[in-house]
Amino acid sequence: MSPFGALRAQLLGAAADFAAAPAAVPEILAGLVDDVDRALREELEIFPVCHHSPASALAMARRLRDKQPKVIYLELCEDLGPLLGELRNCRLPVALQAFATELDGFPAGWGPLSVVAPITEASAEYQAIAYALETPGVELVLVDRSSDHVFQSRPREEEPARAAGEEAGLHGDAVGIEIGDLRPRFAELEEHLLHHGKVRHWSEWWDQYVEQPLAGADYDTYRQVMVLIGSLFRRLTPEGDRLARDEERERHMWTRMREHLAATGADPADCLYVCGAFHAASRVAEFGLSGTAGYEITPRTATRWLYGLIPSSHSAIEAQFGLASGSVSIATATWAKAVSRGGVQPYRLDGQQGGRKKKAKAAPPAPAARPVTDKLTGFLSSPPELDGVDEAELLGWCVDIVRLARRNGYLASTADAIAVYETSILLAGMRNRVRPTPYDFQDAAVTCIEKDSVPGRRDVRHLCEILLGGDRIGQVGYDALPPLARNVYDRLEPLGLDLSKRTVQRALLDLNADPHLQPCSHLLWMLRYLLPDGAVRPIMGSRRLGERSIQESWDLTIGQHQRAVIELGYEGVTVEQVLEQRLRRAVWDPKATAAAALAAVEDSILFLGSRRFTDELGARAVELLAAERSVDDAPEVLRRIRRLLAHYRATEPELPAWCEAFVTGGYAHYCTLLPSAFVADDTGVRQVGAMLGFLFTMEGLALSLGCDRAQLELAVQQSHPEAPAKVALLWAARSQLGLLPLAELRARCDELLSNPLVIPSFPLYITGFVQALESVPSLGPFVVEVISKAFARLPDPVLLPWLPKLITTLRKEAAELVPILVREAGRTFPAALADLDAWTPPWTAGSAPASVPARAVTTGPANTLLAAHPVACDAVAALLGCEEGWGAAGAAPASGAAGELLSRHPGAAAAVAALLGA
Repeated sequence: MSPFGALRAQLLGAAADFAAAPAAVPEILAGLVDDVDRALREELEIFPVCHHSPASALAMARRLRDKQPKVIYLELCEDLGPLLGELRNCRLPVALQAFATELDGFPAGWGPLSVVAPITEASAEYQAIAYALETPGVELVLVDRSSDHVFQSRPREEEPARAAGEEAGLHGDAVGIEIGDLRPRFAELEEHLLHHGKVRHWSEWWDQYVEQPLAGADYDTYRQVMVLIGSLFRRLTPEGDRLARDEERERHMWTRMREHLAATGADPADCLYVCGAFHAASRVAEFGLSGTAGYEITPRTATRWLYGLIPSSHSAIEAQFGLASGSVSIATATWAKAVSRGGVQPYRLDGQQGGRKKKAKAAPPAPAARPVTDKLTGFLSSPPELDGVDEAELLGWCVDIVRLARRNGYLASTADAIAVYETSILLAGMRNRVRPTPYDFQDAAVTCIEKDSVPGRRDVRHLCEILLGGDRIGQVGYDALPPLARNVYDRLEPLGLDLSKRTVQRALLDLNADPHLQPCSHLLWMLRYLLPDGAVRPIMGSRRLGERSIQESWDLTIGQHQRAVIELGYEGVTVEQVLEQRLRRAVWDPKATAAAALAAVEDSILFLGSRRFTDELGARAVELLAAERSVDDAPEVLRRIRRLLAHYRATEPELPAWCEAFVTGGYAHYCTLLPSAFVADDTGVRQVGAMLGFLFTMEGLALSLGCDRAQLELAVQQSHPEAPAKVALLWAARSQLGLLPLAELRARCDELLSNPLVIPSFPLYITGFVQALESVPSLGPFVVEVISKAFARLPDPVLLPWLPKLITTLRKEAAELVPILVREAGRTFPAALADLDAWTPPWTAGSAPASVPARAVTTGPANTLLAAHPVACDAVAALLGCEEGWGAAGAAPASGAAGELLSRHPGAAAAVAALLGA
C-alpha cells in the first residue's frame, strides 16, 4: 500500500466537491501524489534541488553527513568534470565554461559556442562537489548531456539564446546551464501565485512560501515537498520543444547512471542522484534503475571544445537566468545566517579562497534506510511555524541603510531609520508575514528614503542590495588559469602591481631608466590589441611605425576583464600565438579587403616582428587588391602603403618583394578602374582623389619597376566625368600630366566664375581641387588663387548664401586636406594686417613675370646645351605661362654683398674656375 493513499483520497475528495472544476483536476491532483510516491520508492535515492537555493544547500549538507554516499550522480554537463578540482583555487562565484570557435557539425552562424554553469557557495551542487572531492573513496559522476549535445538538440534554424545586458558581461553571450530550474512554465499560474501571494516577482514568492518553510524542515519533508512542486510545474507545462528537450536530458541521465552502475557494480543504496525537482518527477519510460526502455546516446560532433573557469557574479547569474535583481545576494545572506546559527556544518573545499574551512567532525555511521512515510499531509495541513521578528537584525539593517544613504548623497537621518523599521513590520503584516523579509525591508527603505531624484549613481534599492551582501564577484585563482593567462601574469610581474584586483591600477614605465620593462611594454600593447576596450588603456605613449616611447603610463583593469584573458587561453598558449592566429584569420576572411590586409601587415611589424609572417600577410594583400572591383577603400590603402613604404625605406636596404608587387599591381589596377570610377555615381570624390594620389605619388617607383606611363595617360584621357568635383580632379590630373597648361586651367576657372548658372555648384569644383592636393601638391597656390578670386568677384547676395555650402562641402569631402590649403594661404597672403592694403596678389597682371627686368644669361656648358636645343625649354616655358624670349648670352656681373666680396677677393673665385676648367 502507498503511504500517500490517505492524501490521495483527500485530494480526490476535494476535487469532487468542486462540481464546476474541469475534469482534468482530479487527474492532476492524483498525479501529483503518484509522482511523489514514484520518486520516493525509487531504489536509487533522488535528491531534488532548486538552483541557488539555501534550503536545498542546507538539506544537502545534512543528508550528506547522515547518508555518507559513496557515489554521487550530479545533473551537470558530463564533459565539465575535469574542471571541478580547480574550484578550490577560486573565490566563488565562478562559472564552469565550455567554449568552441572551430565548429564542425553546427551552423557557422552559431559560433562561437559557449556554455557556462555558475557555482555559488549557497547551492546544493557545491555542497555535493565539496563533499565528493574532500571525502576519500567518494566518486562524483556528472550525468547530464555534454556541451556538444546541448547544441545538438537545438533546431538548425534557431540560434542559441544569448545573455544580454551589462550585468551579463562576466558570462558574455554564453548559454547558461542551471541545476534545478524551478519556475512555472504556465504564465497564468505564475501570475496567479504572485497576485495571491502579494509579491512582485517569482524570487520573492519562492523565498516566502518555499525557502523559509523548508529551511528548518527535516529531510523527508523537504524531499517530498520539492518533488511535489516539481510535479506540479511539470504537469502544468505546455507541450513544446522545451519539454521535449527536458525529457531527452532525463533519458540521457538515467542511461548514464545505469551504465555506470553496471560497469562499477556499485550498490544503489550507497548512491545519491542530485537533480532538479522538475526532473525528479519525470515520467519518461527510462526513469528509474528498473526502466526497460532503451535509449541510444548520439555521438558528439567533431567540434573541438575547450574548457576553463571564468569569474561570475550574483548580478551575472540573475541576468543569465531571469532572476530578480538582488535575489542571489539575498539567498547568500540567508545561507550565511543559517550556517552561523548552527545546526548544520557545510562542506567546503580545502584551500578555497574567501573563507576558512572548519575542522570537520567525525562522521557518524550511515543510518539504515527508513521506510517512506507521509510527511506531505502534515506539512500542507498545518500552518507554518511562526518566527518572531529578529529586532536586532532589522535594526542593524535600518541603521546601516541610513548610513549608506548619507554616504551616497541622500539627506537621511535617524528618523528615517525609525520609519524604515516600522514600515518593514507594517509591510510584512500586510503581506501575511510575521517576520519582515529582506524584500519587505527593501520596499520600506525605498518608500522612506528615496526622493524625487537620485543624488548619486546608486539608488536606494541598489544600496539595499549592497547592504544585504552586495554583488559578490568571483575570481579564478592563478593555479586554475590556463597557461596563457598565467604567462600574462608572470610577464607583467616586474610592474609590481596586483593584477587580481578589480580596481583601476596605474602603471608607470620609464623605458630609458628601466630597460628591463621593455618586454612589459610590448606585452601591454599586444593586450590592448586583443582585449576589450578599457582592459588595458594607454594614458601616455604610443606605438606606431618608426616610433618608440621613452615613457609610458597605463591604466590596467585586468582583474575586471579576467574572463577575456581566460578566453584568450582557449585560442593559444601565448599571446603572440593568439595575435598571429587573429591576424591570419583577418586576412583570409572571405570579406577581407586589401586595406585590412595592410593593417594586419602593420600590426605584424609592430607586435610580432616576424619577417616571414609579415611577407605572408603582404602577399595576401597583393592578392586582395587584384581581386577588388571597387575603390571604396582607396584612401585607406593609400595611407597605409605610404606609411609602410616609408618604414621599409628607413629600416631596410631594399623593399620587400611584396611591396614592389603591391605598387606595380596597384598602379595597373587603379589605371584600369580609373575611367569607370570617374563616372560611377557610387564612387565618391575622396576615392577618386586617393586613386590619383596612389598613381602620381607611386609613379616614380612603379616606373622603375617596369610599369608604363602610357597606361596612366590613356586612363586619364578616357575619363569623362560629369560631377563638378570629379571634373576638377580630372583637370588637375591632366595638368599634372602636362596635357592641360596652367594658363588654360586658370582660364577655365575664370569662365566658371563668370557663369551665373555654375556659381551655386562652384564649391564642388573647389572640393575637387582640394582633393587633388593629395596627388598634385604643386596645385596648392592655384587652389588658393581660385578661392581668392571667388571671394573677390562674387557679389555679397551670391557669396553669403554660397559660403555655408562651401564650408560644409569641404568639411564633408576634404576635411583632412584643408590644413594643407590653410598653410598655402598663409604663405601667399601677408602676415600683418597693415601690409594687406599695399599687397598685390601674385596672380594679377601687375606682378606678372614680364615686369621683372631681364637678367643676362651666364655662359657655360649647361646654357650652351640649352641654347643649342631650345625645344625642351620652350615647352616648359609654355607650360608655366612664361612669354619672355631667350636672353642674350654673356657673363652676368655679380651684384649685392656677395658680388662685392668676390670683387675685393678674386683669388678664391679664380682658383675654383681653374679647378673646374672654366
